[in-house]
Amino acid sequence: MTAAPGPANLITDVPGLRVGNAQDTHVKTGATVLLSDAPLTAAVHIMGGAPGARETDLLAPDKTVEQVDALVLSGGSAFGLDAASGVADALRAQGRGFAVGDQRVPIVPGAILFDLINGGEKDWSENPYKRLGARALEDAGADFALGSVGAGTGAITATLMGGLGSASMRLPSGHVVGALVAVNALGSAVVGQGPHFWAAPFEIGAEFGGLGPAHAFPDPHLPQTKLSAHANTTIGIIATDAALSQAQCTRLATAAHDGFARALLPAHTPMDGDLIFAAATGAQPLGDPLSDTLYLGHAAATCMARAIARGVHAATPAPGNPLPCWSEL
Repeated sequence: MTAAPGPANLITDVPGLRVGNAQDTHVKTGATVLLSDAPLTAAVHIMGGAPGARETDLLAPDKTVEQVDALVLSGGSAFGLDAASGVADALRAQGRGFAVGDQRVPIVPGAILFDLINGGEKDWSENPYKRLGARALEDAGADFALGSVGAGTGAITATLMGGLGSASMRLPSGHVVGALVAVNALGSAVVGQGPHFWAAPFEIGAEFGGLGPAHAFPDPHLPQTKLSAHANTTIGIIATDAALSQAQCTRLATAAHDGFARALLPAHTPMDGDLIFAAATGAQPLGDPLSDTLYLGHAAATCMARAIARGVHAATPAPGNPLPCWSEL
């Protein structure tokens, strides 16, 4: 048996996972939620210099609560952290959450990217993100769109519009790994002015254009970006059906950051809040813990690189975009 993408090439190829998106095209922002019918063992690893997140401290391996009810990615900078509140309120109404006496407390970590100066109208009288989070939860299903949707609605990169991306891989062990990412990087996803992607060596089929690697490259010692008024951040989730502990999930999230570095140049900058959540459903036991976790980590990195390129590739032109989309090159 060889490794191959799942049937949808989405993070929801991990059995039991659902993803929902909600966006406001006037504001040019949105939110994305991932959840399953049962709580997920989860962890996080942060490598960017300017992160924005909620409830990430409880994801450390030494903390009491090891599982979460949902994970949220959102635009909006600090305002966007309220998207997780909308998800938590809706889950509580469904009877979901950590049991404390006769109360249920949904555990909903979230992360945000900066999209406040991306061409949208940000003159709201009421923070829209709680509403967007609740709408994203209502939209959750096995199938979902990529590109200019959800948390990727107003995302940008150094040269092109960013977007929401996803990819999956089934390993010879039978385990499935999937990535979900909102690409809003200070760096570039394409070589020079494009259209070739840095992630091209990891592409399967023509999942982001099928152009193959570039034939010429800029000086690799100089970053493919420039400082501007834009702040950024790429935020993602790596998920698997493997039975992992919280410590093993932490290692999975750490390995997945290699995907950022393979697909974005530069990555993990002082102006990015690059963050990856890891989530495990626990449905498939590990046959060989040492070998399986090595393969899972490698798959996490390659899936994340592919998901980043797919998110940028799928972005669609819209009025007010500050940058062109890949499709317009």
